[in-house]
Amino acid sequence: MDREYEIVEELKLEDWKDLEQVTPVKVFLTVLYIFILLIGIVGNSLTIKVTQVLRKNGYLQKNVTDHMVSLACSDLLVLLIGMPVELYSAIWFPFSSTSGNVSCKIYNFVFETCSYATILNVATLSFERYIAICHPLKYKSFSASHTIKLIIFAWVTSVLVAIPLLFATGTEDGTYHLEKELIQNLTFCTNLTSMWGIYRSSIFVAFIVYIIVLLSVGVMCKRMIHVLSSTNKNTFKKSTIQDTNSRTFVPKHESSKVKEARKQTILFLVLIVAALAGCWMPNQIRRLMTAVKSKANWTMPYFKSYVILHPISDTFFYISSVLNPFLYNLSSRQFRRVFVQVLLCKLTITHVNKRHVRQPDISSTRSSHKSTRRQQGD
Repeated sequence: MDREYEIVEELKLEDWKDLEQVTPVKVFLTVLYIFILLIGIVGNSLTIKVTQVLRKNGYLQKNVTDHMVSLACSDLLVLLIGMPVELYSAIWFPFSSTSGNVSCKIYNFVFETCSYATILNVATLSFERYIAICHPLKYKSFSASHTIKLIIFAWVTSVLVAIPLLFATGTEDGTYHLEKELIQNLTFCTNLTSMWGIYRSSIFVAFIVYIIVLLSVGVMCKRMIHVLSSTNKNTFKKSTIQDTNSRTFVPKHESSKVKEARKQTILFLVLIVAALAGCWMPNQIRRLMTAVKSKANWTMPYFKSYVILHPISDTFFYISSVLNPFLYNLSSRQFRRVFVQVLLCKLTITHVNKRHVRQPDISSTRSSHKSTRRQQGD
């Protein structure tokens, strides 16, 4: 047998039982995974609907909506593709794989693509908001095609990050012997021994992409916060603008709405970066464990640490795909209102232009009444 499976042959039957989770833990993880899956499906599906409603009523720009929809779709795919397979292969039957070699390769490729599409969609959304806030003149030249290109870039880059797994992963067999008698066949959907160099490079590159995205989004958020805080000091310099009909408008009210929306976007980005850093890091550590040492050099304590970390890291990873709807609700009051309305199937939102038309009418009516009273008093 190959040298990498020396550890498999050395394990006793009791060792395999110790490595596998006990039934109560399996049941708990099953209930937890089902709960996360349902919350993620409902939350991300409602997010797609809410963004469409907000865009239709003028509260969200189309480019921001497109980014949010792409992000929600990648989260949905991560949950729908990953969690059922994870539940079966990592929790209930961790040391046997019923999938064939081709399906193992496709699963790893598709799951890696969707996972990194999530974090790269965050990066493209951050970049577009950064241009809009910090370089508004350049942003005026941005069109809908630029947004589509950024989203396509995120997905294509994710595919490129995942392509090596088509070659570096697959199924490998191992056997457990007791006194030279075959006791159990073990089939693993794992990184291939012959392709370990490609697999190792792929994991390291993916980790570098993860760190670069986190740092880049953090720097852009810091810069955007600085620009918004500096512009707030100059809000009183521009008070009113006269149009051709000599009617007075108050752009400060409008600009405050825009600034509030931008602040909400920045708050969301800060929260999601914190969530990605906290929820993805355990999974990245687990992945790095497979790349730092080849399976031939794994010791029993190392193997046990990996098995223990696996369900914990994956749980946090899947939670990250559920958090976005909660972060939207936390960072935006308007999103929260519409989210509840869509959830209850009772839409009462009005178009933003109708709200802004009514407010000046009321204020102008009040001012006219005041001026009439003053004239009568005089």
